[in-house]
Amino acid sequence: MKNTLSFLLLIFSVATLPAQTEKAQPVFKDGEAQIVPAFDDASKWIRHDLFVETTFDTDGDGKMDRMHVAVTRPEQTETEGLKLPVVYETSPYFAGVARGGSELFWNVKHELGEAAPADHVHPEVQRRGERPIISNGKIKTWVPRGYIVVHSSSPGTGLSQGSPTVGGPNESLAPKAVIDWLNGRAKAYTEPYGTEEVKAYWTTGKVGMTGTSYNGTLPLAAATTGVEGLEAIIPIAPNTSYYHYYRSNGLVRSPGGYLGEDLDVLYDFIHSGAENKRPHNNRVVRDTEMKNGIDRITGDYSDFWAGRDYLNQMAPMKAALLMSHGFNDWNVMPEHSYRIYAKAKEMGLPTQIYYHQNGHGGPPPMKMMNRWFTRYLHGIENDVENDAEAWIVRERDDPQQPTAYDDYPNPKAADVTLYPSAGAPGHGGLGLVQTQTMKQETFTDNYSFKAEALAGAEFTEHRLIYVSPTLTEDVHISGTPSVTVRMAADKARANLSVYLVSLPWEEGRRTVITDNLITRGWADFRNYKNIRKEEDVKLGEFVDVNFDLMPDDQIIRTGQQIGLLIFASDKEFTLWPKPGTQVTVDLSGTSVTLPVVGGASVLGRAFKGDKE
Repeated sequence: MKNTLSFLLLIFSVATLPAQTEKAQPVFKDGEAQIVPAFDDASKWIRHDLFVETTFDTDGDGKMDRMHVAVTRPEQTETEGLKLPVVYETSPYFAGVARGGSELFWNVKHELGEAAPADHVHPEVQRRGERPIISNGKIKTWVPRGYIVVHSSSPGTGLSQGSPTVGGPNESLAPKAVIDWLNGRAKAYTEPYGTEEVKAYWTTGKVGMTGTSYNGTLPLAAATTGVEGLEAIIPIAPNTSYYHYYRSNGLVRSPGGYLGEDLDVLYDFIHSGAENKRPHNNRVVRDTEMKNGIDRITGDYSDFWAGRDYLNQMAPMKAALLMSHGFNDWNVMPEHSYRIYAKAKEMGLPTQIYYHQNGHGGPPPMKMMNRWFTRYLHGIENDVENDAEAWIVRERDDPQQPTAYDDYPNPKAADVTLYPSAGAPGHGGLGLVQTQTMKQETFTDNYSFKAEALAGAEFTEHRLIYVSPTLTEDVHISGTPSVTVRMAADKARANLSVYLVSLPWEEGRRTVITDNLITRGWADFRNYKNIRKEEDVKLGEFVDVNFDLMPDDQIIRTGQQIGLLIFASDKEFTLWPKPGTQVTVDLSGTSVTLPVVGGASVLGRAFKGDKE
């Protein structure tokens, strides 16, 4: 009886004990991290900042530069010993940028091969922001889904020490140091010059990076170091080469919307770091290294630019890569992502690419990003590596509903060459057969007219335009078109601008960005042999200028015509030399090659009625 009573008392005691609270854990469904209520209470998030010590001293104070870092994590990483992976964004913009207008940019109104008439204004950035918060970006998206979010300011910006270099080695090594610290290989401190250390005991050490524009460049920069722990990156509209951003085939060419910007302008724009370090940084970086390297006289490629091209640094890279870009991004142009995607794929890295039809920015759908980070940061086998490699948003489609393709360019695309026939100052022809009677046609450079006006004009002496027959069916272009222009000029230097357009030009109507502009490109005819060195070309001497236009994936609609537009100075992108240069094009050596899905047979069928 006594034993039975003891047993009943034991059962009663166990039954009346408070239930053990189940520890919060990330939750996954259909291969995606789900919002976990226990992680979703922002009032309980732990937020703190610190300073990670790097391996470089770029502000010349004799101490290794420290990066300002902010952390946001669920409380369970402190109360329950939970370890989570990190979504990390770093930026030079978090602490503010320079204020001003056109005076901050180089004056583009001058002759080619000559210096600008005057230097531009070098502003002082007024730093904003206080400790501990650097940014609130990404937090509401990723913390509730079981991630820690980390932000850092780039070297020489905000409370981060050092100097901006705009593509220099420290911009790769700074995020590397943060990732090293997250994995216990680097030190961090509570104060910028303090000695009290901070440990990242709350993370698994697996890191994914993402961001847009400059913030999208830096994940790639970090990945090129091969740093252990950086498992995946999602760069959105990243600048992957500063030469390709500020130059084009030997030509000084501005990014769209920022006429006259250059590397030193961007340096000034982001230099929000400590005021007492700025004189040293300006003297060493901007006024020496950049001044001697950017070369606005020739626009040639050089070792200076090669050192700021991440394609040249990809050998150590191990991170899984999901690229995102817009085919009509004329700020950071669509070639930037494609060149890195193609190389990463060649290296055997997990790769996907998402292209939409709009302009600058535009992340992949949340589902794509979630699956990418779920697979490579949480290690959940969701088969993302077997998803389609290319996702293209079709014209007029919802950017959240891209079309899946086996690859980009479309594997069914084949190069088709088109040849112009005479018609200046009106419209010439553009067909599959080279005409027997060849001739030369001349136009006069005049930066006063925008490309849209030149494309839409019936007659003008300031451009040449060659137009295909009206399409009898849709034509799908996928890949990188290229052109060969046999040209001569009556001056030693001239801009060369080439657009592919869809006509008739529908300016003033409610159109989408793809209705008229297909793609475009720019070149210096003096670099026809080598992008690193201009050639001396005699006045009137013909040279063959070969170069790629920007990659594209576009369906040209039935009833449109494909137009090859050739002109000189581009009002929105190039320098503005005095109007009057005469440029002559020899049609016998001029052509454009299009990557057409279905190849020549499809294009020939769409050109039904072509008399040539």
